[in-house]
Amino acid sequence: MTYSRAFYEQILAEEAELRFPAFGPEDAWRLGSQMRAAARERSLPVVVGIVLGRQQVFRTALEGSSADNDSWLARKTAVVLRYGRSSMGVGEQFRVEGRDFDRDSRLDVGQYAAHGGVFPVVVTGTGMVGAVGVSGLPQREDHAFVVEQLRVYLAAGA
Repeated sequence: MTYSRAFYEQILAEEAELRFPAFGPEDAWRLGSQMRAAARERSLPVVVGIVLGRQQVFRTALEGSSADNDSWLARKTAVVLRYGRSSMGVGEQFRVEGRDFDRDSRLDVGQYAAHGGVFPVVVTGTGMVGAVGVSGLPQREDHAFVVEQLRVYLAAGA
């Protein structure tokens, strides 16, 4: 995949923008349920997952998704928890720097995937408390869906 400096700058802006005033298990349920409803309405074959720390607090699979999507979601979530950034942002940073995540990160590609679809849950004044994501679409579409859903959730007064 080729990189785009403009796309990377967009991701950096999204990461700075999408912050929560607070976030706990009830918030995870509301956000995850919203994401599931939006994906179902569009017939998207995705899995949706939210973790707080290392605990899975929301998980659902929609029609057309598979166990492969579960694996991808786990690997992308591992990247977010390790780097504190969106999985797409980490992958794009490597590309912008002329590097390949799978080779240059020195991480087990069976455990980590710097592909779009998972975003850090950052609480203002606290920092990263978890991650939210989807898997099942091409990586830029996974990323765009999560960003869109975070904006909808935050605009509703999260």
